[in-house]
Amino acid sequence: MKEKAYVAGVGMVPFGKPGASDTYDVMAAAAVRKALANARLEYADVQQAIVGYVYGDSTSGQRALYQVGMTGIPIANVNNNCSTGSTALFLARQLIESGAAECVLALGFEQMQPGALTAHWTDRPSPFADFDRLCDEINPYPVPLALRYFGGAGKEYMDKYGVKPNLFAKVRAKASRHAAYNPMALFRKVVTEEDVMAAPLVFPEASLTRLMACPPTCGAAAALLVSRDFAERNNLDRRVFIAAQAMTTDRPGTFEKRSLMALVGADMTREAADKVYEQAGIEPKDVDVVELHDCFAQNEVISYEGLRLCEDGGAEKFVTAGDNTYGGRVVTNPSGGLLSKGHPLGATGLAQCTELVEQLRGEAGERQVPGARLGLQHNLGLGGACVVTLYQRDN
Repeated sequence: MKEKAYVAGVGMVPFGKPGASDTYDVMAAAAVRKALANARLEYADVQQAIVGYVYGDSTSGQRALYQVGMTGIPIANVNNNCSTGSTALFLARQLIESGAAECVLALGFEQMQPGALTAHWTDRPSPFADFDRLCDEINPYPVPLALRYFGGAGKEYMDKYGVKPNLFAKVRAKASRHAAYNPMALFRKVVTEEDVMAAPLVFPEASLTRLMACPPTCGAAAALLVSRDFAERNNLDRRVFIAAQAMTTDRPGTFEKRSLMALVGADMTREAADKVYEQAGIEPKDVDVVELHDCFAQNEVISYEGLRLCEDGGAEKFVTAGDNTYGGRVVTNPSGGLLSKGHPLGATGLAQCTELVEQLRGEAGERQVPGARLGLQHNLGLGGACVVTLYQRDN
C-alpha cells in the first residue's frame, strides 16, 4: 500500500509589496520556522527539502534554509513559473509516498520586482516563444504579457458564452469580501461590483480593469509532509493528508486549438482535476472548499469550468447564484485568493496549501468553511504546468 503524506505543519508570512518587504531569505526562514512550530518539529527532523522560486540565482533555497539550520540534508531547487510552490509540494509528496523519506519540507518564496513581469534572459530562446507567437496572432494588442494572455482568454470566454465583464467584477468583489477576514491578505478593503467596473481600464479591448488583476507581491510559505509512522512516533498532527494529486503539462491542443483559454492552461487544469477526482474516487460536488489560481478574475471563471465546479458556460449562473461563496455549493478562495493576497510566484502554491490545511483543521477563524473535509487546490503556471491537489481530513 502506498504511504500517505500527512501535512504536519504549515506556515507563511504576510505578503507585501515589492520594495517594502524583507529579502527572500528572511521571509523564507520565517515561514519555515512557523511551519516547524506549527508541526512541533525541529529543523534537524527534516530529511529533505524541496524549494521553489522563480526569480533568483541558483541555490537560493540553500541561502534561505541555511538561516534556519545547516544539517547537510539534500536541498533541491525548482522553478515552474506560477505553479512553482505546488511543484515543490508535488515532489515532496512523492518522496513521502515512495518511502524515500519520512519528513520533507516544501518551501516556496519570491522577492518580486515592481511592475509587469518581464523576461530576464534575452540572449537565448524564450520558453514562451511559441506561446507569444500564437498570442500575437490571436490577440495582437500592445499590452503587457500577462494582460494579453489572461485578458484575451477572458474576452474569448465572453464572446463564446455571451457574458458581460461584470461577471469578472462579481468574482473580484467576492474575493474582497473573503479577504476582509484574512489577516494574511494584503488587500482587505471590500469592493463592490461597481467599484471593480469603475476602476481604470488596463486592457480596454478586453474590458479588463485594474481591480480584476492580482498585484505582484513578495512572500514565503512552507509545509512539512510526513509519513504516518513518523507522525505517530512523534505524536504529530495527522488530521490532514494529501488524498490525490496530479501535475499536467501542455499537449499539442494548447497550440492547435488557437484558443487563448487553452493557451492559459484551461485544458491542463481539466486534465489534472479529472486525474485527481479519479484517484480519490470522488466527484467535484463532494469538494467543500477550493483555493484556485485567480491571477486574474478571468482565470477564476475559466478555472471553475476546468475544475468541473460548474458546467461549460455555466459560470455566470454559478456566480450569480452565490454557489462560489459561503452558503453556496462550494467556497472558492476563502483566503481572498491571489486577487487579495497578491502573487509572489514561488510562494503562491504553498500559501494555498496553508489556507486549505487550516480550513480542514477547523482553524481558519472568521473565514472558516463549516464542516470542511475535502479541500481542492489549483495552481497554474504558463509555459506550462498545472498542479491540482486534494486534501482530506482524516477523522
